[in-house]
Amino acid sequence: MAKQRNRRSQRAATVPVALTIAGSDSSAGAGIQADLKTFSALGVYGLTAITCVVAETPGRVLRIEPINPEVVYEQVAVLARNFPIAAAKTGLLCSGEIVEAVARGIDLLRKIDNRIPVVVDPVTVATSGDMLLSPEAMEIYERELFPIVTLLTPNLEEAGKLIGEPIRDLETMRKAGKQLQQKYQVSILLKGGHLAGDDAVDLLFAGNKISEFSAPFVRGVTTHGTGCTYSAAITAALASGLSLEAAVRRAKEFVTASIAQRLRWKSKCGENIDALNHSL
Repeated sequence: MAKQRNRRSQRAATVPVALTIAGSDSSAGAGIQADLKTFSALGVYGLTAITCVVAETPGRVLRIEPINPEVVYEQVAVLARNFPIAAAKTGLLCSGEIVEAVARGIDLLRKIDNRIPVVVDPVTVATSGDMLLSPEAMEIYERELFPIVTLLTPNLEEAGKLIGEPIRDLETMRKAGKQLQQKYQVSILLKGGHLAGDDAVDLLFAGNKISEFSAPFVRGVTTHGTGCTYSAAITAALASGLSLEAAVRRAKEFVTASIAQRLRWKSKCGENIDALNHSL
């Protein structure tokens, strides 16, 4: 019996594989680090292609150092050719050249398996308010990357930039989501966490259906990386075989719990440092 248990313990395990293409966050609350922690928490093996290195703490970005675009492409290409990738996501891409390199990488990924869902979190502005992407790079995003993906996950500020007008309430959210879906011909998850109110409401525009996902808004929290964590959780759920709507629902529950059960430390100057808790 003991020998039988020992043989079972030595058996290789198989779990879904997901790829994240994003920046490295030195504070580990966002970017690649948040994605990997989310993948692991949801039972998915994470692969990475790093686009840039970001020196930051929650609330302040000090420096962004881009990776050579060809190195970014080669990271994606070698993984696409060797691993059974079940889903992929992008985060901070930081330059037009890197956006183009990532688009080439995703095109290769899709040539190997055109069923692979790709989630794009169009990161343009940090939680701190720092600009992370130039207008020129955004144009390349729209031209090269948006047409080949499965889901876009903009927040209200990012969506407002894409449609050219501010989004202030649920009514304008619905209008903006429809505009974005029609403009890019992909599914849209419009995140309403920045709206005033007691609930954080997100809207999924997929096909002819609009689905609403709501959770109590947690006040007094200054975490960053919620968008990264949300899109990573969606990607993990898609890699595990869930439908898009079910994946968003599962991801909403995960990110809400990670905020509610957040971690907290005191900085050297006595201020609170909050971080999402991915170990759920």
